[in-house]
Amino acid sequence: MPSTRHSSLASPRIGVVGATGAVGTVTLELLAERGYTGVRAFASARSAGRRLGDLVVEEATPKVFAAGDVDLWLFSVGTSASRELVPEAVAGGAVCIDKSAAFRLTEGVPLVVPEVNGERAAEHEGIVANPNCCTIPLTCVLKPLHDAAGLRRVRVATYQAVSGAGAQRMEQLRSTPAGEQDLGVADSSWSFDGEEFDEESKLRGETRKILELPDLPISATCVRVPVLVGHAEAVWIETEEPLGAERARELLAAAPSVRIEECPTPGMAAGRDEVLVGRIREDRSVENGLALFVVCDNLRKGAALNAIQIAELLLARRALAA
Repeated sequence: MPSTRHSSLASPRIGVVGATGAVGTVTLELLAERGYTGVRAFASARSAGRRLGDLVVEEATPKVFAAGDVDLWLFSVGTSASRELVPEAVAGGAVCIDKSAAFRLTEGVPLVVPEVNGERAAEHEGIVANPNCCTIPLTCVLKPLHDAAGLRRVRVATYQAVSGAGAQRMEQLRSTPAGEQDLGVADSSWSFDGEEFDEESKLRGETRKILELPDLPISATCVRVPVLVGHAEAVWIETEEPLGAERARELLAAAPSVRIEECPTPGMAAGRDEVLVGRIREDRSVENGLALFVVCDNLRKGAALNAIQIAELLLARRALAA
């Protein structure tokens, strides 16, 4: 467990690891918007010395993590890097909020969407996991529907923006002629086990963990599409009790961080903090069926903002020290 040495929780010392990446840069922007000072930017050796506004990027090294002069680390790096670096940061006395898949399904590590299961954040032992960028908006929508009528089954097809694969893929899309852009393909970074991609199994496992429904039947198909920002999800739900489209719309309109739009699009979601949901209608092919369409800025609520909201939960509950 980490030690309890840290500065005033009112002014936490925050380190952002992976600061030069697509999510890292948005994280820094949001921290600045929210008035946080004492923020430091970290990345690999090749990015050390680069300037990001008023910040100079520092190299993320074991010595840095052991120094104990950071209260909270926000990690936006790959899974293998997180597995190596996050335990070092925890050993240095800090709490880590990790965006990778490294610890999401690890027993004892809270996997948190503040609007859905925020109370779990304080149960950490140094690490809180930030869910997948499609899991976050999906659970924001499923939670109020489950509370009202119970979930029997969920099917989802995701259409994921290239920013979810990093800044380099964004630049690749910008430089590729429109007629040559791939549509509806699995991302090359996703691993395939012969039946499904890990992106699909992650969506299922994480949703079950967050909603605390370990046996919930969930079927997912995930593809990458030539959109810069904004993940979209077509969702089909079966509930235990009758709900109806109008009641579902009322529940979602009242849900935190959810906004009703008649026909949401990735362009509408880009730069916004809410999860947009629309096309809410009854699916008459099954008993108690609903169909809806969900869109979210995957760099903001789907990643950086959710992590910051977790941090703010911990600060509010004075739960930075494990």
